[in-house]
Amino acid sequence: MDTLEAIHNRRSIRKYTDRLVPRELVNELLRAAMCAPSAVNAQTWVFIVIDDRKLLEEIPTYSPYAGMCRGAPLAILVCGDTTLEKAPGFWVQDCSAAIQNLLLAAHALGLGAVWTGIYPMEDRVEGFRKAFGLPEHIIPLGLVPIGYPAQQPGPQDRYTEEKVFHNRYGRKKE
Repeated sequence: MDTLEAIHNRRSIRKYTDRLVPRELVNELLRAAMCAPSAVNAQTWVFIVIDDRKLLEEIPTYSPYAGMCRGAPLAILVCGDTTLEKAPGFWVQDCSAAIQNLLLAAHALGLGAVWTGIYPMEDRVEGFRKAFGLPEHIIPLGLVPIGYPAQQPGPQDRYTEEKVFHNRYGRKKE
């Protein structure tokens, strides 16, 4: 699958088969995530691979929009390590780029995935902090449940000309 095909056809997948994801594919996903750009090449990300069924079942109790974890064979928690920052505050962008790479790699490998947000919702941050023993300098940004898709939503063209301006806000190309 080429890059543009992956970008245009990737969709959020919230239903999975019960087939386990092989460790080799998980490693490929993590390698792809770590290829993301980061501010000053600080690579402020930290990843926690979650495949313990009990932990996956508990996640929706403190992250209400992560109910799909109950049916996912695994999830990857993407966190920022503020002690690694060379450009303070940019860990959010670093980890967001890593999550996007993770989502595209999952799609390219025939897996389904969805980005569930955590940060800046303090109740969710604290829920993940407590559940996974995260110290203060490790901040959970997002959780990506992953598995073999049990649904196949079609691609969507989301291009919106009204959101494109030229050289300054409000100016349309003539």
